[in-house]
Amino acid sequence: MDSIAALVPRDRFLPLCPVETAAGTPRRVGVEIEFGGMTESEAARIVADALGGQVQPRSAHEIDVEGTEWGSVEVCLDTAYRDKAGNAIADLGLDLSRVVVPVEIVTPPLAPEHLPALDRLRGALRKAGAQGSREGMFLGFGVHLNPEIAEDRVGAILPVTRAYALVEDWLRKADPIDPSRRLLPFVDPYPRGFVDRLSEAGPRWTLDDFIDAYLAETPTRNRGLDMLPVFRHLDEDRVTGALGDAANAVSGRPAFHYRLPDCRIDEPGWRLAYEWNRWVMVERLAADRAALDRLAGDWLEYRGAFTTTRGDWFAHLESRLADLELWETA
Repeated sequence: MDSIAALVPRDRFLPLCPVETAAGTPRRVGVEIEFGGMTESEAARIVADALGGQVQPRSAHEIDVEGTEWGSVEVCLDTAYRDKAGNAIADLGLDLSRVVVPVEIVTPPLAPEHLPALDRLRGALRKAGAQGSREGMFLGFGVHLNPEIAEDRVGAILPVTRAYALVEDWLRKADPIDPSRRLLPFVDPYPRGFVDRLSEAGPRWTLDDFIDAYLAETPTRNRGLDMLPVFRHLDEDRVTGALGDAANAVSGRPAFHYRLPDCRIDEPGWRLAYEWNRWVMVERLAADRAALDRLAGDWLEYRGAFTTTRGDWFAHLESRLADLELWETA
């Protein structure tokens, strides 16, 4: 990892920016961890051992661990077809699908003081044989972070989306995501035309403008930062009207859906704190309006030049981010 990504802390969880919602409560985060190498029952027992609680099966492939230090934690086989369990053919198909379909742990919204337990659970799963993204060619397992938005207004969400769009190349290349996840469509990058619009017109957008631009340019869940859950929370009719039947797969919630990180749970040096802190860098850039506008101007200049390459933008990001030191402890 010959990049400033090596400077991102792994031993602590940096605070979100801002730390609190507009109502004055600490911002919380839901976390989804995908992995292979064990069954749902085995994973649920590890959750209970690490966090306390009792294992309560809901169905053949869905288990709740009730009464943990976090509350109720869901463990499931991450496929919509798990509801088909109950006959011999369906059960056989679901068991065979484990080669590529992950088990998923879904936490409730976590308070900041609960975040260190994420890495404690990661360590327990790793010791038990959990497998991550790079264990096989077609696994593509990920970690999804769902940080609560600070406020239901455009000023609380648009700058974060602009910041993510402008540094997405760095997030994807400084510590490259697994080839299987690059080839699969689940975390495709934002279209460059959308980044152009965010950079130039974005600061003047109303919430309606923002949602309309997003739905026109990237009406899909399959992005490293999926904004559809937030938009459905803020304006359900606009989102369902634009997506039609595809809206059935989008659950509205007041949280960013950051789904870019790999799950490298089987690798000794990997930590959930590292992926968390890369997201915090996005939020810190969003909070620095002057730095964000300067980077947007740099992007438009880069896009207007005829002799630049994609690598030139990555090199520029490395330089800008090195100056900003967004990974430093606040």
